[in-house]
Amino acid sequence: MPRVLLTGFAPFDGESVNPSWQAVRAAADEPPAGIEVSAAELPCVYGASVAVLRAAIEEARPEIVVCVGQAGGRPDITVERVAINVDDARIPDSSGAEPIDEPIVPGGPAAYFATLPVKACVAAVRAAGLPASVSNTAGTFVCNHVFYGLAHLLATELPGVRGGFVHVPYVPEQVTDRSQPSLPAAAVTRALHEIMVAAAHTRTDVRLAGGALH
Repeated sequence: MPRVLLTGFAPFDGESVNPSWQAVRAAADEPPAGIEVSAAELPCVYGASVAVLRAAIEEARPEIVVCVGQAGGRPDITVERVAINVDDARIPDSSGAEPIDEPIVPGGPAAYFATLPVKACVAAVRAAGLPASVSNTAGTFVCNHVFYGLAHLLATELPGVRGGFVHVPYVPEQVTDRSQPSLPAAAVTRALHEIMVAAAHTRTDVRLAGGALH
């Protein structure tokens, strides 16, 4: 039975909920058939988030790690292709830190690609009737920090483990006073189920267009 670790983030930037943790917790409570799922909540804090992630990996000993974060303003489930080695904060993290142009791992590679079948995961979510796309930027906030930290850990210490990052939209209760796209938490949870199944059963990614013009 494949072992999957899911992580989501605690609320940040004044929000009372974080849809990433809502969906991760629900997906772990009712996992897909044939997959063993554990979950960890990460603080939205540079440095500390990767430390909590490392501890969760050491405890769960997963074969696959899927980190999940909120991308307010995006309309769909976006499976990230690449993590870059820079922290450049537009807003402070939950500890007040606001790094500018700092490497996540000094001397580390400029970038890492996800080792999940990114396009197969997107195709699986779409086949379930939910909106999804490949994303070519995870930003430069704590989500990218965690994605890069995960990728570096897997590349340097745990090469047999595969991992990646998924961004999810706001949930409806976050946008009652603003015009922003959202998806119900249950839909995000279903998307995570599809992503886990696709990741567990796909070693060679499918060949589908997933690029961007800008």
